Amino acid sequence: MNRLNLIGITVLLLFACCNNKPDVYVVGRNGNVATLWKNGVAQDLTDGTKYAEARSVYVSDNDVYIAGYEWDEEKDITIVTVWKNGVVQNLTNGTYYACANSVFVSGDDVYVAGYENEIATIWKNGVTQNLTDGRNSRATAICVYVSGGDVYAVGYDGDDAKLWKNGVVQNLSGGTYFTETNSVFVSDSDVYVAGYDWNKEEDERFAILWKNGIAQNLTDGTTYSEATSVYVSGNDVYVAGHEWSAQCGKVAKLWKNGIAQNLTDGTKYAEAISVYVSDNDVYVSGREYNEQDIFVAKLWKNGVVQNLTDGSVDAKAWCVFVK
Repeated sequence: MNRLNLIGITVLLLFACCNNKPDVYVVGRNGNVATLWKNGVAQDLTDGTKYAEARSVYVSDNDVYIAGYEWDEEKDITIVTVWKNGVVQNLTNGTYYACANSVFVSGDDVYVAGYENEIATIWKNGVTQNLTDGRNSRATAICVYVSGGDVYAVGYDGDDAKLWKNGVVQNLSGGTYFTETNSVFVSDSDVYVAGYDWNKEEDERFAILWKNGIAQNLTDGTTYSEATSVYVSGNDVYVAGHEWSAQCGKVAKLWKNGIAQNLTDGTKYAEAISVYVSDNDVYVSGREYNEQDIFVAKLWKNGVVQNLTDGSVDAKAWCVFVK
């Protein structure tokens, strides 16, 4: 091979590396339609004849897994739904109300977290594992994460925030009125959980990050606030959530190592729901009211917003994943 050919190959490789942009996947709903946005382009997962939501997305190799639910109008009930590359699989049969909140892929195993018949549940490759016994009137698993062969899930049972590791439960509640966990992330054996704690007697509600069971308040409790998602990149811990503003409603927020950044100005109701970090870029999905008080699905990259929907119908961006 001559020198000219070597130079040409080197240029092509450099061009390919420089243009190797990540694919950004966001799932949610647009009106009644469960929707996947890939790099901002929408793909309908359902036809809109029945209400449906896509709540979580995970990309493994070239396969795109999405978890959510679809309404069965004949039975007047919700059914846990998983889409793999757009092909639907139902994990429940419509006997009881059920919903999928999270999906995680580890090797050949697909884990889905949610609830059925008010019982917090994990489905592994479609097989059901109950995390709660159904004694409380409300229970759900909201997020699942697999690390080192261990399966972590967070959610709530009754009024108590829970962390399950391989099915064994740990109570994260501090004895106050109501506590809920929304997200879990494991990094270097440290377990991070995002959620909130409501102290009814003091009328305080804190957005909280737990690290190995120890709570850190992200807000001062004077306003309604919630931490919805956590992601760890290196030594940095990112948390998405929202807090009430004095002007109008919720402000979408991102905390980095406990320091808050407002993603919206507080003049319109907004929520940050999911956070993902890739190559030092921080992606947050959520929603915000427009001037007609219709929710627009949003994606923020490094604080810069992109509208995923046109605001003609109510929409929500539940989860973001970057490949």
